[in-house]
Amino acid sequence: MNYLDILIKLRKVIRSINLESKKIEKKYGISIPQLLVLQFLSKQQDFKAKSSDIKSFIHLNASTVSGIIRRLEGKGLVARLPAPLDRRATFITLTAKGAQLLEESPTTLQEKLSNRLFKLEETQKRELYENIDLLVALMEVEDIDASPIVASINFQEEE
Repeated sequence: MNYLDILIKLRKVIRSINLESKKIEKKYGISIPQLLVLQFLSKQQDFKAKSSDIKSFIHLNASTVSGIIRRLEGKGLVARLPAPLDRRATFITLTAKGAQLLEESPTTLQEKLSNRLFKLEETQKRELYENIDLLVALMEVEDIDASPIVASINFQEEE
């Protein structure tokens, strides 16, 4: 094995993520971060959350989350509802159209990978983490925000 083999494997990972993102965007008209927001809302009580909760989940800044919510709202996949006790606050809620899109959407690479990572032995997880950390350092990309791809999800058995 030489360094080119490592670069080829890394390129496969990057390419698979890009292909999935394009496929979902083309077929469903939403981005991966938008899909993650819909998935998050589907798991909340009454299918609603404050935008600050969404921001905490997806680990993006407030203006980016506002843009994601605005685009989802424009597509009729979420709606803004005033909080009953505080009219200044609003909840973002999943619409029936958003729930239907989720039912039709495929299991994402992130979900499959998360489920498989969850099943690894702790020593395997630690070793993988350390090796990926080394790769991130070698690439000098520590400061790049990639949160939408690594936002936590619920782990479940693979189908």
